Amino acid sequence: MQSIIGCCGIKCHTCGAYMATKNNDDKKRKETARSWSKMYNSNIQPEDINCLGCTSENEPLFNHCHICDIRKCAREKRVVNCAYCDAYLCERLDAFFESVPDAKKNLDAIKGN
Repeated sequence: MQSIIGCCGIKCHTCGAYMATKNNDDKKRKETARSWSKMYNSNIQPEDINCLGCTSENEPLFNHCHICDIRKCAREKRVVNCAYCDAYLCERLDAFFESVPDAKKNLDAIKGN
Protein backbone atom coordinates (compact mmCIF):
# COMPACT_ATOMS: atom_id res chain seq x y z
CA MET A 1 0.00 0.00 0.00
CA GLN A 2 1.32 3.42 -0.96
CA SER A 3 2.54 5.59 1.90
CA ILE A 4 0.67 8.91 1.93
CA ILE A 5 1.42 11.62 4.47
CA GLY A 6 -1.67 13.75 5.09
CA CYS A 7 -1.59 17.53 5.26
CA CYS A 8 -1.17 17.38 9.04
CA GLY A 9 1.46 14.64 9.02
CA ILE A 10 -0.69 11.58 9.71
CA LYS A 11 0.39 8.52 7.76
CA CYS A 12 -2.78 7.69 5.84
CA HIS A 13 -1.78 4.07 5.30
CA THR A 14 -2.04 3.54 9.08
CA CYS A 15 -5.46 5.24 9.36
CA GLY A 16 -8.47 2.97 9.89
CA ALA A 17 -10.67 4.87 7.43
CA TYR A 18 -8.03 4.79 4.70
CA MET A 19 -7.26 1.09 5.23
CA ALA A 20 -10.95 0.16 5.27
CA THR A 21 -11.56 2.08 2.05
CA LYS A 22 -8.53 0.77 0.17
CA ASN A 23 -9.31 -2.83 1.19
CA ASN A 24 -13.11 -2.46 1.06
CA ASP A 25 -13.12 -3.94 4.57
CA ASP A 26 -16.44 -3.64 6.39
CA LYS A 27 -15.02 -5.27 9.52
CA LYS A 28 -12.35 -2.53 9.68
CA ARG A 29 -15.06 0.13 9.13
CA LYS A 30 -17.02 -1.19 12.13
CA GLU A 31 -13.91 -1.45 14.29
CA THR A 32 -12.78 2.09 13.38
CA ALA A 33 -16.27 3.57 13.87
CA ARG A 34 -16.46 2.02 17.35
CA SER A 35 -12.99 3.17 18.30
CA TRP A 36 -13.36 6.73 16.98
CA SER A 37 -16.84 7.12 18.49
CA LYS A 38 -15.38 6.31 21.89
CA MET A 39 -12.19 8.34 21.37
CA TYR A 40 -13.98 11.47 20.12
CA ASN A 41 -17.18 11.05 22.17
CA SER A 42 -19.33 11.07 19.04
CA ASN A 43 -21.57 8.78 17.05
CA ILE A 44 -19.56 7.65 14.03
CA GLN A 45 -21.18 4.98 11.91
CA PRO A 46 -19.37 2.33 9.83
CA GLU A 47 -20.71 3.93 6.64
CA ASP A 48 -18.86 7.13 7.64
CA ILE A 49 -15.54 5.25 7.50
CA ASN A 50 -14.47 5.89 3.93
CA CYS A 51 -11.46 7.97 2.91
CA LEU A 52 -8.81 8.07 0.20
CA GLY A 53 -6.61 10.43 2.21
CA CYS A 54 -6.88 14.17 2.66
CA THR A 55 -4.36 14.88 -0.08
CA SER A 56 -6.63 13.15 -2.59
CA GLU A 57 -8.56 15.22 -5.09
CA ASN A 58 -11.26 12.55 -5.18
CA GLU A 59 -13.98 11.38 -2.86
CA PRO A 60 -14.50 9.70 -0.56
CA LEU A 61 -13.07 11.71 2.30
CA PHE A 62 -13.81 11.20 5.97
CA ASN A 63 -16.36 13.77 7.17
CA HIS A 64 -13.82 15.75 9.19
CA CYS A 65 -11.58 16.24 6.14
CA HIS A 66 -14.24 18.50 4.61
CA ILE A 67 -14.01 20.94 7.54
CA CYS A 68 -10.39 20.44 8.62
CA ASP A 69 -8.60 23.81 8.92
CA ILE A 70 -5.21 22.20 8.37
CA ARG A 71 -6.33 20.58 5.11
CA LYS A 72 -8.08 23.77 3.99
CA CYS A 73 -4.92 25.82 4.58
CA ALA A 74 -2.68 23.31 2.76
CA ARG A 75 -5.02 23.29 -0.23
CA GLU A 76 -5.18 27.11 -0.31
CA LYS A 77 -1.37 27.27 -0.25
CA ARG A 78 -1.18 24.44 -2.80
CA VAL A 79 1.22 22.31 -0.78
CA VAL A 80 1.07 18.52 -0.54
CA ASN A 81 1.36 18.72 3.24
CA CYS A 82 2.42 21.22 5.86
CA ALA A 83 6.11 20.27 5.67
CA TYR A 84 6.22 22.01 2.28
CA CYS A 85 4.75 25.25 3.64
CA ASP A 86 7.00 28.28 4.16
CA ALA A 87 5.14 28.97 7.41
CA TYR A 88 5.71 25.45 8.78
CA LEU A 89 5.25 25.25 12.35
CA CYS A 90 2.26 27.46 12.74
CA GLU A 91 -0.33 27.87 15.48
CA ARG A 92 -2.81 25.77 13.50
CA LEU A 93 -0.58 22.73 14.01
CA ASP A 94 0.47 23.30 17.64
CA ALA A 95 -2.69 21.93 19.31
CA PHE A 96 -2.91 19.07 16.83
CA PHE A 97 0.67 17.99 17.54
CA GLU A 98 -0.11 17.86 21.27
CA SER A 99 -2.65 15.14 20.47
CA VAL A 100 -0.71 13.45 17.67
CA PRO A 101 3.05 13.92 18.24
CA ASP A 102 3.95 11.33 15.60
CA ALA A 103 2.43 13.62 12.96
CA LYS A 104 5.02 16.28 13.83
CA LYS A 105 7.79 13.69 13.60
CA ASN A 106 6.56 12.71 10.13
CA LEU A 107 6.46 16.31 8.88
CA ASP A 108 9.81 17.14 10.52
CA ALA A 109 11.38 14.20 8.68
CA ILE A 110 10.08 15.53 5.35
CA LYS A 111 11.17 19.08 6.22
CA GLY A 112 14.61 17.83 7.24
CA ASN A 113 14.35 19.05 10.85
